[in-house]
Amino acid sequence: MPALLGYSLCLSATLVVIAGDFILKSAVERGHALHSPSVLLGGALYAASAAGWFLALRQVSLAQTGVVPTLFTLMALVTMGVVLFGGKLALREVLGIAMAVGSMLLMARVA
Repeated sequence: MPALLGYSLCLSATLVVIAGDFILKSAVERGHALHSPSVLLGGALYAASAAGWFLALRQVSLAQTGVVPTLFTLMALVTMGVVLFGGKLALREVLGIAMAVGSMLLMARVA
């Protein structure tokens, strides 16, 4: 049961970081200053995620917390970049993403 709680905390912290990334990227796209409410909110979400990671690491090992959230974050940020911010992916980047996914899958089997 502690591991399930740890994984839930990892996923929650990951979602909070992704939300922070989205808010910060939106602030940059709109030309907001460093002291704008959007940037401060993005920073606050990063701080909140650190608290979530602290609690998660009390339940599961560091290796276990690194695999799934990393892959989830990669896919979420790439998708947001392309869909919401109009980013384009070159073949080299698609291959890099595929290799990252492959490496995470290999690590998940070991972890």
